[in-house]
Amino acid sequence: MKYLIASDIHGGAECCRQLLERFEEEKADLLVLLGDLLYHGPRNELPADYQTKAVYEQLNAYAPHILCVQGNCDAEVDQMVLQFPIMNPFLVIRDSGLTIALTHGDRYNAHRLPPVQDPDVILCGHTHRPALEDYRSYVYMNPGSVTLPKDGSSKSYMTMERGLFRWKTLAGEEYRRFQMTPRHTEER
Repeated sequence: MKYLIASDIHGGAECCRQLLERFEEEKADLLVLLGDLLYHGPRNELPADYQTKAVYEQLNAYAPHILCVQGNCDAEVDQMVLQFPIMNPFLVIRDSGLTIALTHGDRYNAHRLPPVQDPDVILCGHTHRPALEDYRSYVYMNPGSVTLPKDGSSKSYMTMERGLFRWKTLAGEEYRRFQMTPRHTEER
């Protein structure tokens, strides 16, 4: 199974459209969204292409292919317009012998793990910064932000297939990769 992993769309309609184009081009099976879909929040600049209605309409067209966790800017009112669940604080994927915890990053993150037994990978958004940090017993990864990247990073997303994680710009250019193997789990 191939996953496209993204976070922090924050109502950016053009960026969401480009992300969905990458989903099609990547021939991914699931679109994993790590929260903050519609609203920009008080600490972020308003995206130039801020159109929450357009974003939820675009995402709803892909609803059967979306797995999503709740971000700190996501609320119950958002669930009323989105046709896929968004209110889970964390989810778990088991793939290629790996246990992968998905969370936004505000409640649970690299330093406060979600209540998941022995995760191999913690996937978070929230910081708007791509990341890869090995904590020996687990690896923390962040795809960065689709719409509002920080610290000079590019608008970005990740893919995962058979334990291979690839970070890509929103234009689809790979700039980092990391292979997780079940062997990593045995090193604990």
